[in-house]
This record gives sequence, C-alpha cells and structure tokens, in this order.
Amino acid sequence: MSIEVKNISRLFGEQKALDEVSFAVKQGEVVGLLGPNGAGKSTMMKVLTCYLPQSGGFASVCGFDVVWQPLEVRKRVGYLPEHNPLYHDMFIREYLSFIAGIHRLGKTTNKRVEEVIEITGLSPEAGKKIGSLSKGYKQRVGLAQALIHNPGVLILDEPTSGLDPNQLLEIRNLVRNLGSEKTVLLSTHIMQEVQATCDRVIIIHQGKIVADAPTGQVQLLNQTNRIIRVGFDKPWPASELKALRGVLDVIEHGENGFRIFTQSERDLRPEIFHFAVEKGLVILWMDLEQQSLEQIFRQLTV
Repeated sequence: MSIEVKNISRLFGEQKALDEVSFAVKQGEVVGLLGPNGAGKSTMMKVLTCYLPQSGGFASVCGFDVVWQPLEVRKRVGYLPEHNPLYHDMFIREYLSFIAGIHRLGKTTNKRVEEVIEITGLSPEAGKKIGSLSKGYKQRVGLAQALIHNPGVLILDEPTSGLDPNQLLEIRNLVRNLGSEKTVLLSTHIMQEVQATCDRVIIIHQGKIVADAPTGQVQLLNQTNRIIRVGFDKPWPASELKALRGVLDVIEHGENGFRIFTQSERDLRPEIFHFAVEKGLVILWMDLEQQSLEQIFRQLTV
C-alpha cells in the first residue's frame, strides 16, 4: 500500500480532531478525502506528511512509519498544503531550483525544473516572479514544488480552493493526469471536485470516517434512504402512497407521477407494485433515483 492508516487519533487538548481513523490507499489511486470544514481532513494530511504527530495509532507511507522514519516518508511525498506557502519575491525557476536544492537533486536540478514547468503548464509564465502570478498559476507553482523530487505519493490539501471556473478545470485535469502515474490523496469539501477527479471517496465527519467507496458507487453509501419515482396511468391521491410502511414523504412528479421518499433497508418497489395492482392502477414507469454525492454528503455529515 502507498498509504496505510490504522486507528489514528489526534487530540488538541480535550478536542479529538481524529478519532480512530483507518484506511489504505493503493498505488495509482486518486482518492478524495471529503468532509465539512473542521472534519479533520487537514489534520490527517499533516500526520501523513510528518508535520504533526498522531496521539495514537499507526500510519505509513510507502512502507515507512511517519513517526520513526519521517525523512524516508518526506523523500517519497509531495505535499501541497491548503495555504500554499510561496516566496513571492522569487522567480519561478529560482524558487523551484531552491526547492530542488532542499531535496538534493544536484546536477539534475536544471533538467528537473524544466520538466515540472512543462508538466504543470507553467511555461507561459516561467520568466515571472511568483508574486505577479494569478491564483491559478500560484497553485501550479505549488504543485510544481510538490513534484520536483518526483515523489510516488502526492498529498494535496484543497488544491482548487479560491480558483475561478477556468483555473479550477485546469488544475483538476492536471491532478487527474498526475494520478495516472502517482498515488494522489486530495482533501476537499467540494463534491464536484471528487466526482471530476477521484477514483474513490472517503467521507470524514467529526474526526471519524463515515463512508468509503468508489466514486462511481456513491449511491450505495447510504442504503437506508431511497427515492423511488413512479408514474401511473391516472391521477391518484399522494396520501395513500404516503400511508405505505417505510414511506417518509411523497411529492408529485410530472403527470400522474410521484417521487416517493423512503426510509427502509428494503427496496419498496415490490410493495408499490402490489399497491398499484390492488388499486387498479397501471404503472407506466418506475425506477430508483440515483442519489448524488452532494445528497449522500448531506445525509452523512448533518
């Protein structure tokens, strides 16, 4: 595993920012760590990048313990923190060469600087000072410094925070391309970010993991709340559908149609079918509405 986390806790005084968190990320995965503000996302990333020790539990990156082998971990991790720390008075190449020196790239520095400038799309602005760049290009510089030593794991904390729609799309595409070669763990509270970028989503709330599933299966994260859509051949009182066991609410949906909100581990479509037979109704259409990641997120974190 590129990242392995077992029962990690982190206390700040009496406040528990992380509470027995466990997960693993395989090589080549792009995983989104999703949660509301204050959920523990940044704390988890600081533990994995050796900026903050855990209060309990075990974490490793590329097989190296974050507590006992921090230098080995840092060699293999590229980190972009939420508040991208840059030297605004330095030119882009100057800054990246400085970071390359920290990683002791030696004679390969110039070649690697040019490579990451190309990879991150910084070429049009490469001759400028960092302070003169737009927010989007500053984020690219942050990604370039995270990539300079060619790490196997990228940890990105809110990489698209504050970007306009065009900048956001560019950074998303860049992260997605990087994910074809590297393991990427990125945190965000933006649902569209995860859906556009990630193979898998981990939802964290109040320091605990409340869901972990492939992004394409988000509708399975909460099986107890379903929305069934059905259409009949003639009008019928919604109140009779609402009286069915397990139905929370019924809303009219199109001509002679309804959206039926249920709270049941069972699929109520067979019961709705029998209801229609008893009432002499013909079902013209019926399906199970797929819930969006935003709906799932609300259910799990409110």
